[in-house]
Formats: sequence, C-alpha cells, structure tokens
Amino acid sequence: MAARQWKAKCLCGGVRLDFECEEPQVGACHCDVCRRWSSGPFMAVHVTTAVTLAGTDLIGLYQSSEWGERGFCKACGSTLFWRNREASEYAVSATAIEDLGDVAFPVELFIDSKPDWYAFAGDRKQMTGAEFLAQFTQDQGTPNG
Repeated sequence: MAARQWKAKCLCGGVRLDFECEEPQVGACHCDVCRRWSSGPFMAVHVTTAVTLAGTDLIGLYQSSEWGERGFCKACGSTLFWRNREASEYAVSATAIEDLGDVAFPVELFIDSKPDWYAFAGDRKQMTGAEFLAQFTQDQGTPNG
C-alpha cells in the first residue's frame, strides 16, 4: 500500500499539519499528562515521517518531559500533537485529522492510569505504563510524555 497524504488542523484553522502515512492507526493514552492536556484520553496517530507545519507562529509548545513536547494552537487552544524533542516522531491528534475515516484502534497505553468511569468498547492490546516504558529501555526509543 502506498503512503497517503494526510491533513490535520486546529479548530480555528490557523495551524495545519501535513504528513504521509500508509495505514494510520489510532492509539489512546490514558496517562495523567495526556488526560490533563486533552481533557480525556489522548487519541493519536503515530507518525514517523516528516510532518510539515503551517501557521507556526500560532503553535505553542509545552515541554512535558525531558524527551517530549506538546503542540497546541495559541489562538483556539486545540490539542495538536506530541513530538519527541528531535521532531522525528509525532503523535498527531486523531480528532484534528481531516477525513481519517474508519481506522484500526489497536492499543491503549497507561491502562493502569485510566479512571474507572470510562472504557472503550472492543478488544485491543492494553499496556500499563511500566510495560509501555520498558520498550524504550530495550529499544532506546522515545516514550510519550
């Protein structure tokens, strides 16, 4: 399958993101930081290709950890992305992506941080925070945060 061009934007349209992805999949993160930042689980598409940003003067960045930062629109407040400090990996807000359509939802992260008062229907891989972070001590990759 060939990579397809995807577009995302904030509520006011002042910030736009363009990226390529063959088969986007949505993941949910229930960590405390994501839930506070997005007012619920952060639903995102993992992107490892280049992301082109437009409206960069409206992008606010919050360094949420030693290795990652979160981008939002300073005009309308929309949650847009998490990215590693090198900007080589993004987690683009699934709700900001235009015409995402019917995509797979294969994983939930930090399931041990999820409050009991909500749950998603269906079966998928569920990883605790420790299980998720352990991947990066083995792979030397970058966790969310």
